[in-house]
Amino acid sequence: MSEALEIAHGAFGRVALLDMDRSLVRHAHPHCHVLLKVEGDDTQFLVGDQVVALTDDQAVLINAWETHAYLHDPQRAKAMILALYIEPDWLGAFRRNWAASGAPGFFGQPSGAVTPTIRRLAHDLAAEMVYTPLSSHIQDELLSNLMVAVIERFTAWREEPLSLRAAARRNAGDWRIRRTIARVRAEPGAMLGTEALAREAGLSRAQFYRLFEQSTGAPPHVFLNAIRIEQAVEAIVSSEEPITAIGMRLGFAAPAHFSRFFRDHVSVPPSIFRGIVRRGGQPAA
Repeated sequence: MSEALEIAHGAFGRVALLDMDRSLVRHAHPHCHVLLKVEGDDTQFLVGDQVVALTDDQAVLINAWETHAYLHDPQRAKAMILALYIEPDWLGAFRRNWAASGAPGFFGQPSGAVTPTIRRLAHDLAAEMVYTPLSSHIQDELLSNLMVAVIERFTAWREEPLSLRAAARRNAGDWRIRRTIARVRAEPGAMLGTEALAREAGLSRAQFYRLFEQSTGAPPHVFLNAIRIEQAVEAIVSSEEPITAIGMRLGFAAPAHFSRFFRDHVSVPPSIFRGIVRRGGQPAA
C-alpha cells in the first residue's frame, strides 16, 4: 500500500516523501512538479502521452497543468519518491521570471539527468523531513537550494527572457475561458460538466475543449479536479473543518467518494494527509 511518509506544507507549496506501490489517476497541478527518486526500485510516470522513467539518475519534470499519472509496475518493489509541488510566487521571489513556473513550457522536457548536487540535496531534504520534520531548515535552505539547482539544470529560464512580449503571451487566453476558470475556482463543488460549462461560455463542446486546453494546458475535467484537490489540501491543512464537510462542500455526497478521489490523486486518504502534516498523532475524522 502506498504511504506518505512525511509532508511539508507552506508558502513554497508542498513537499511529500512518498513510498509508492499504487498507481495514481491522470491528473494535474497548478505548480511545477518535480519528482526525484530517493530509494527503492526504478519506476515510471505518464507525462502527457509519454512514459518517462524515474531512476537514480533521472528526474521527472512536469509543468503546471500538465497531465500526468503514476504507473506502478506490480512486478517491482516500492519506490520512495520526493515529490515537489512548488508555488510560482515563491519561486518568483528568487528571480522574477521564475514565476513563469505556473505556466506551460517551463520545463522543456519531461525528464532530465540528475547531477550529483541535485541527488545530494534531494537525499538531504528527505532525511531532514524524516528526522526533524518541523525544521525550518527544510524551507529556508534545503528546498531553496534544491529548486535553484533543478531550475538552473533543467529549464531555459535561468536568466530574464529576451522578450517580455513572449512572457506576456504566456498569460494571455480567451476571455470566455478566463471567465469559466473564475467560476470553477469560486464554485468547485458545483459539479458542472464540460457541456454545461461550454453552454455558459457560448461555445460548442469541441470549441470549448480546444480553447480550454490551449489556455490552461489541461482538459476541463482535469483542471476542475485539480482545483478541488488544491482547495481540499488547503482546507485540510489550514482549517479545523471536518473532512466530511470539506468533501460535501467540494461536491462529494458521500465521505467514501471524497476519500477515494483524494487518495487517487494524492496517494493517501485526506485523514492520513491531515495527520501527517500536523504531526498530531491520530488521523482527524
